[in-house]
Amino acid sequence: MSGGEPGLRERKKRRTYQAVSETAISLFLERGFDKVSVAEVAAAAEISKPTLFRYFPSKEDLVLHRFADHEDEPARVVSGRAEGVRALDALHHHFLEGLERRDPVTGLCDVPQVLAFHRLLYGTPSLVARLHAYQSRSEEALARALDPAAAVPARLAAGQIVAVLRILAEANWRRIAAGESAAEVYEDAVAAAELAFVQLRNGLGQVGVPG
Repeated sequence: MSGGEPGLRERKKRRTYQAVSETAISLFLERGFDKVSVAEVAAAAEISKPTLFRYFPSKEDLVLHRFADHEDEPARVVSGRAEGVRALDALHHHFLEGLERRDPVTGLCDVPQVLAFHRLLYGTPSLVARLHAYQSRSEEALARALDPAAAVPARLAAGQIVAVLRILAEANWRRIAAGESAAEVYEDAVAAAELAFVQLRNGLGQVGVPG
C-alpha cells in the first residue's frame, strides 16, 4: 500500500470512532450531558462499555474529540507557512480565513447544530474543565513549532497565542448564542482579531519569538 492511505482496519476504526461520538453527542443534546451514562451511550452505539473506553478514555472525550482534531492546528499553520512568512502573520491570516468561511473553531458559526454543540460544551462545567487539557497540548505543540527546543520564551508565546484564539472564539460564540447572526458579528470579529494580533506582535516582539 502506498500514498499514505489508511488501511481497512484503520478506516473501520475511524468510522466506529465517529459513529460512537455522534451517538453520544445526540444523546447529550437531547437529555443533557450529566443525565446520560456511558453505559447508555455504549448500548445505543451497540458496543460494549470496555470497547467504548478503548476509543474514548473518558465520558468527556466523547464530546471533545472534535477539538482534538484541531489540537495541533496552530502548530501546523506555523510549521507549514511559506518561507519568509512570520509565524504570527500566518496565524493571523489563518484565523481571518476561518472567520470568512464561518469555521466553528472561530466561534463565528450560526449553523443550528454547531450552536447546539457549543451550548452543550460551554454549558457543562466538566467539559469546560476537560477542554483545558486539549488547550495545554495545543500550546505545547505550538511552542515546538515556534522553537524546536521548546524554550521558555516559545512556551510563553504559545500560551498567549492559544489564549487569544480561545478568547476571540468565545466572544464570537457568546454573541451568536445571544441571538445575533454570524453575518452581523463578522465585521466586529475581524476588528477584534486585528486588534488581538497587533497586541500579540507588540508583546511577543520583545521576547524574541518570530512575529
